[in-house]
Amino acid sequence: MKRRDFIIGTGAAALTAASYGNILGANDKIGIAVVGAGRRGRWVLGEMLKTNQVKPIIFCDVWDQQVRRTIDYLELGEVPMTYDLEEVLKNDRVDAILLATPDHLHKGYAIRILAAGKHLLLEKPVTLHYKEGDALKQAVANSGVVCQTGTQQRSGQMYQRVKEEFFGGSKKLGDIVFVRAVWSNFGWQRRQLEQQPMPQNFKWDMFLGPAPKTDYYWPRYDGWRHYKEYGTGILSDLLTHWGDVAQWMMEDTDPLNAVTTGGIYHLKDDRTNPDTVNTIIQYKAGWNFTFECSVMPIVNPHDSVLFHGTEGKLELFRSGYIYTPHKGDQVVFENNENLTYAHVKNFFDAIKTGAKLTAPISVGLNAVKPSHLAAASYWSGKRMEFNANQTEIIEVL
Repeated sequence: MKRRDFIIGTGAAALTAASYGNILGANDKIGIAVVGAGRRGRWVLGEMLKTNQVKPIIFCDVWDQQVRRTIDYLELGEVPMTYDLEEVLKNDRVDAILLATPDHLHKGYAIRILAAGKHLLLEKPVTLHYKEGDALKQAVANSGVVCQTGTQQRSGQMYQRVKEEFFGGSKKLGDIVFVRAVWSNFGWQRRQLEQQPMPQNFKWDMFLGPAPKTDYYWPRYDGWRHYKEYGTGILSDLLTHWGDVAQWMMEDTDPLNAVTTGGIYHLKDDRTNPDTVNTIIQYKAGWNFTFECSVMPIVNPHDSVLFHGTEGKLELFRSGYIYTPHKGDQVVFENNENLTYAHVKNFFDAIKTGAKLTAPISVGLNAVKPSHLAAASYWSGKRMEFNANQTEIIEVL
């Protein structure tokens, strides 16, 4: 009996990660498909391969050259590709899927992948629009498979230790009043792109997906983060990460309202997303989170989240942290852990052994709440808040 036949015969929605692990076998390699073979997909697949736990089965993308670049970069030899997600979902050799498409395709693709009984690593942000969250949450609940979301700091040992040492009731920082995050200097999003002829074997309509239909325009594909129809740029790419860290440490996933200012101050092309933003978000537990970001070459000593407390401060960044108590010596810690590697390993452990996920769908959906709130404020030019049951974002009256 084929492994996939067994899954279908028993009902994919009924399977747990542990039961599926029994089918797969602890030493079996996980058959992986990559949907979205661009820069992020390429990088994450590379980290997956380092674990020696996966075998690439098939790629799915809107452009064959994107797949070819990934295959050549990772020296994979020959791996088939398709433009049709359904071909991936019907492939019995595919156990899990890395979904690394542009943001506007996340919800629809993810729901189809989960319904097919494939384990899913869903890159962040998990949703482009706030209201997409409920359908995605329900799809995960109905699937019976593992769904890891892409906030990789959740798998970092340093972050886990910091959470326990500084925020686990120790009160080392005293009462925390302000949390400030900075992250700038993104050359990839600074690119000013020009129209070029449509490449051969490029599927423009497939790229558009559920987004508004428009004529082919190369910058909208190659620089999709510049346009609000496909992503929210720095407000989703970066605020999602640092917002997640702040909420995790503070044990508060209830942003109340946000005010955001910024604009296209420097990059005068036809992009719609801002190149520079500042946002302030108020939280239910009584603290303010500020986020400052620009794609421009502003170099900070550390791109970090800084927790200001009445007894000291903690600056937390991916390569370490600096703890400065009001009384006593400063502590500097250096971190060399590869967060993406740790994150995909946790994903595979969950599939094979039923290990606890570090970033399940609940984490992914909470991580985008501050981003959605900040973006709503930016586009409306008003202070925005969640309504009483948090089903929608409305103007503060």
